[in-house]
Amino acid sequence: MQRGVATFTLDWGKCPPWLFRRMVSLGREMTETLIAEYGPDEFVKRLADPVWFQSLGTVLAFDWNASGLTTILTAALKESIRGQERDLGVFICGGKGKTSRKTPDEIMNWGQKLSLSDGKAENLVYNSKMSAKVDSSLIQDGYQIYHHSFIFSKNGAWAVVQQGMNTEEQTARRYHWFSDDIKDLVVEPHKGIASQRINKLNSTLNMSSKKSDKNRQISTELVNSNYKTIMKDIEILRRHSSDLSQMISYRENNGDKTTLASLARKEFKTHPVMVEDFGKSKYLERILGKLTDEKPDNYESLLATKGVGPKTIRALSLVSEIIYGADASYEDPARYSFAHGGKDATPYPVDKETYDKTINTMREVVKKTRINPLEKDKIYKRLSPL
Repeated sequence: MQRGVATFTLDWGKCPPWLFRRMVSLGREMTETLIAEYGPDEFVKRLADPVWFQSLGTVLAFDWNASGLTTILTAALKESIRGQERDLGVFICGGKGKTSRKTPDEIMNWGQKLSLSDGKAENLVYNSKMSAKVDSSLIQDGYQIYHHSFIFSKNGAWAVVQQGMNTEEQTARRYHWFSDDIKDLVVEPHKGIASQRINKLNSTLNMSSKKSDKNRQISTELVNSNYKTIMKDIEILRRHSSDLSQMISYRENNGDKTTLASLARKEFKTHPVMVEDFGKSKYLERILGKLTDEKPDNYESLLATKGVGPKTIRALSLVSEIIYGADASYEDPARYSFAHGGKDATPYPVDKETYDKTINTMREVVKKTRINPLEKDKIYKRLSPL
């Protein structure tokens, strides 16, 4: 899908009770029809698709350009299947704010009810936690995660729909995951990332990019060395993080000229190391000490370590890049902009083929629901292409 321009504003309001009740009622019909037509695994897969997810929100009559579509749609779907989860074969956990933190407990509760083995339930919890860690720590794009929903089927297919906010810019960004598309939890695992805007050069640290492979490797090697070695490197950054010429001098004196050209480029002045605060941090030092003690086997295990967050990942990344020449990616990974209209009947098509296919499928599903003809006509109007 090509990028387009579509407003995705941060919505601070609440969904009116009458609208939420309507979304739950219609969502129940849509969910039952979709699962009957395509099966529970395919339903989970479709929710993991940014375009499909947005289209479903359109059908349920929520504003197409508001961040609330994500939070309200997942809440409405969760409520719409309440009590029918086993029959439908689909389970929705988590949600917005405090509810998101209940996701592991909700998954484990379903694991007990469904008599899942401890291993299967724990693996679902692990995938849920790792997806949140990747989008908050590996992709440092300025959006703070505040909504996390984990959807899985009775057959084991799972999806994540989570959203972050940038309060300064009053915008939101949505991250989609689907189990069958993931080969590696930490390397480009997303089904799609939907955002209004793409960040400027060097403003996003993307440690999930394939371009960051060498940086991840060096980061892992660093924590498998010893505490004194890694702290010696940290001290170098602390001394020189505000002075580009000193960093270049250090690299030259150590015979490493592999990335001096990139260091000297004008745009490098916006590089995170130039604005990073490497002052004394007992917490960072404690986490690095823990990592060097535990010596994680790989980068995924490094990230999964309790206490490892954005600052730890950033510190290791910058040491790997500035001192050892292992470049990281600073390209914004967002690949999708919102492409569908809402209750105001103003769709904004970006990829016409994908758009038309999605809308036509939605129209067919609506046709098979058990809602009255007047309601169907209203939905058809919202789904009418330009």
